[in-house]
Amino acid sequence: MSISWNSIEGAIELGLLYALMALGVYITFRILDFPDLTVDGSFTTGGAIAAVMISNEYSPWLACLAAMAGGMIAGALTGLLHTKGKINGLLSGILMMIALYSINMRILGAPNKSIMGVETPFSGEHVMILIIIVVLVFKIMLDLFMKTDIGLALRATGDNKRMIRSFGANTDVTTIIGVSLSNGLVALSGAFIAQQSGFADITMGIGMIVIGLASVIIGEAILGARTVFWATLAAVVGSIIYRIVVALALQVEWFDTSDLKLITAVIVIIALVFPTMQRSMKQRSLARKRTEELMRSGGQQAKGGM
Repeated sequence: MSISWNSIEGAIELGLLYALMALGVYITFRILDFPDLTVDGSFTTGGAIAAVMISNEYSPWLACLAAMAGGMIAGALTGLLHTKGKINGLLSGILMMIALYSINMRILGAPNKSIMGVETPFSGEHVMILIIIVVLVFKIMLDLFMKTDIGLALRATGDNKRMIRSFGANTDVTTIIGVSLSNGLVALSGAFIAQQSGFADITMGIGMIVIGLASVIIGEAILGARTVFWATLAAVVGSIIYRIVVALALQVEWFDTSDLKLITAVIVIIALVFPTMQRSMKQRSLARKRTEELMRSGGQQAKGGM
């Protein structure tokens, strides 16, 4: 197995493009504790809006803003279904994901939309610096947002809804804001990917929630999540590492590109099981040391009594 620097560089670039999607999944998965499957649909929504607008000669940056707005609307609708419609969170996301399939098809007008040959900021050869700046700006903005009153209420909603309600906060509003913001970031990531790949496809969002979860979990396993700063940085780093691991796995001869979903599932399983096993081993080691200390102290007391 030989790995070229170009393939690693490509994996890092792709990881950065998907980093905003990972930040969006972090908001719902870690902060709100909300199982949001809207992601699979809103990612495509972002790509579809961007591709259609760019093909109609709108500015790529304007297309990105419109894509983000589309994702935020989809997320807000999921939040409304859950908070006002009293529909289970998981089911709300599934329903919106199904609805978005038809909406995305309407936006695209066909199963896919090509923007090959159209110059965009994310379709050139040297997009690394640009995407690093964009990701850092959104990461810092998210960090600052989480320190505002609304951001603190958002974090408290995920930790303990009853407590935050007792302080007079409206948890329905914070939930809707959180899910909306999450899907806005996911759709923006979809817009970047559509520009980088030169097309938007109706199936481009399938499995995005798993990739987002993998990025968040891998990043937290490496960097931890002591503060919001570290947690958001972990999501970005996790997205990059996930892409590098996938690139390395696909270099193995008996893996095919069609095995990508299997590789993703295996990475998520390892990322979930390994920290649990590590904690369990530490707890067993501490219990064993404690038992040995108690036995030694018990023996010394017995000798003293004699």
